[in-house]
Amino acid sequence: MTRPGQPASAVVSDDALFGPEAAGYARYRPGLPGAVVHLLAATQHGVPAPVLLDLGTGTGQVPRALRPVLLCMAHVNLVDVNASMLEAARAGLEPLRGACTVDVFTGAAHTFAPAAPGRAPTLITCCRSFHWMARSEVLSMADRIAAPHAVVAIMGDGSLWTHEAGWTAALRELIQSYLGEDRRAGTRGTYGGPGRSYEDDLADSAFSEVTEHRFPVSRTWAPEDVIGYLRTTSFARPALFADRHPDFEAAALRLLQDQASGCVLTEDAVFTVLLARRPGGTA
Repeated sequence: MTRPGQPASAVVSDDALFGPEAAGYARYRPGLPGAVVHLLAATQHGVPAPVLLDLGTGTGQVPRALRPVLLCMAHVNLVDVNASMLEAARAGLEPLRGACTVDVFTGAAHTFAPAAPGRAPTLITCCRSFHWMARSEVLSMADRIAAPHAVVAIMGDGSLWTHEAGWTAALRELIQSYLGEDRRAGTRGTYGGPGRSYEDDLADSAFSEVTEHRFPVSRTWAPEDVIGYLRTTSFARPALFADRHPDFEAAALRLLQDQASGCVLTEDAVFTVLLARRPGGTA
């Protein structure tokens, strides 16, 4: 699973990037495929009281999807640099929590430390966010705090910027006509060329026993939902366009409506999960 290298402004707080968009993020970002949820839950078979550490949790998609399937989950750690995202994650998990306890940690993923002893994570997840992190430091942190049999799951499916279809190519060209050829990231930076793969990161970590799982997924988007999604991204968020944002959104909506077939746009993606363990560390 190779992802672009760190954006030039990767050190900027995600609160500046995504803080105002927590509600939109929860509404418009695609959730986890059911097969992925069951794969993650299966890694905890035989673990009497699983503890989840979800890094870059955003609005808590991973724990909300896992909790109804992994009923024996004992504790969840929600980690994000964005306080408004964490509040949304905590609120969304509350109706599903039951006897499971929840801690919230606001800060960079590699600085996480458990709030109480006896809660060593048995499953560490990172969904669509590993590229924003200090990756080797995150994996070192995980090695320090995780249970001996812990599983690290790094997963994602790209974005509408990376997806190759006629309508996404046209949308990307429109964005570039406003913001320039390079993909924007952070508050001022851009993505560089392809960087080190996640597999290489894991190979150099304690969690070097890796299996890859790929799940084809087909989604349909209404044009209006694509507009909502774009507002939550680092490459097309409103602040990048300044006073041209209303013009961009009007042009994007016209483009998407013209491209839509039967009022919907189709995205055929692959959701990839890397499951990593310490050598010999089976649950």
